[in-house]
Amino acid sequence: LDLVKKEMRFPVKRLRVDGGAVKNDFLMQFQADILGCEVERPVVHETTALGAAALAGLATGVWQSQKDFLKKRKIDKIFKPRMKPKMREAYYADWKRAVARSLDWIHA
Repeated sequence: LDLVKKEMRFPVKRLRVDGGAVKNDFLMQFQADILGCEVERPVVHETTALGAAALAGLATGVWQSQKDFLKKRKIDKIFKPRMKPKMREAYYADWKRAVARSLDWIHA
């Protein structure tokens, strides 16, 4: 597996995303490329309220199970990784260098 997956604590086959940033196709594709996994964007981008509604529905019997609720979930688009592994590793190495440079820049 690629370098990013080696450093992860568990295998990721698909990343489910939500929030305002999911509207940016470039960002979603870049995440799929960098992580080397599919990125799944739902039709409903803001899922915080939807999650609260799901929990309420489960508690009151509107849905019998989490699986029952998830059947209603609709996918807008699935971004599949397209970046070559060498390019992914180069971007990741640059990111790690940037993080290293940002550490300890303020002296107490």
